[in-house]
Amino acid sequence: MPLPAPLAWLEPQDPFPPAEQAWGIDDPAPGLLAAGGALDVEHLQRAYASGIFPWFSAGQPILWWSPAPRMVLPVAEFKLHRSLRRTLQRFRDTPGCEIRVDHDFQNVIEACAHTPRDGQGGTWIVPDMIDAYCAFHAAGHAHSIETWQDGQLLGGLYCIGIGKAVFGESMFAHATDASKIALAALVCLCRLQGVSWIDCQQNTAHLASLGAREIDRADFLRSLERSTQETPLAWRFESVYWDALLPPSPHLE
Repeated sequence: MPLPAPLAWLEPQDPFPPAEQAWGIDDPAPGLLAAGGALDVEHLQRAYASGIFPWFSAGQPILWWSPAPRMVLPVAEFKLHRSLRRTLQRFRDTPGCEIRVDHDFQNVIEACAHTPRDGQGGTWIVPDMIDAYCAFHAAGHAHSIETWQDGQLLGGLYCIGIGKAVFGESMFAHATDASKIALAALVCLCRLQGVSWIDCQQNTAHLASLGAREIDRADFLRSLERSTQETPLAWRFESVYWDALLPPSPHLE
């Protein structure tokens, strides 16, 4: 069996290798590109703009990935199942229910790190990641979409935005469907502002059930190069944005 290509070890000043040099399907960790470097705003911005993201566990060095194929959710293909449609309609029409954007980013990312998940005994959102993404948020590149009811944060997600490229990171829910409501809100925001897809990084059955699909990494990188050069999104949410998925509320007619 041929040995995999040597894994690049990055010093803080080193550039990232091209995403195409990531380990392939027959290598020990498909999609792994490099280790080391630094987890700061500059490195994160360069990584995401190049189709690369960090993912590692406690006790590991910083690991940088660029999987092939790439899982994306084309926002025009978001599957609004009947039960979720009813949930969104009820949420939109219930006083005290609201979507907030970037209201409590640190609470969202910490909830994503600490909320138990079926089949997972730990988290990749280690304290160094939390600190790095809070700094990335302060720099205007990381955002939270939050599901609130009666002043209580029930669920949400955090994501990265560079130009019109949007990268989903993690979700949490403290109430049924609270994370799905936040994702649907992000889809609405993206549809209304000309975003083509939300990067989901890797394939999961849950994401596929919502309309996500794999695309060739080369196609992803070409689209990414264009998207990151476009005008950044306005990161806010208004109730009328729900009209991108739902018929207008009768209460607003």
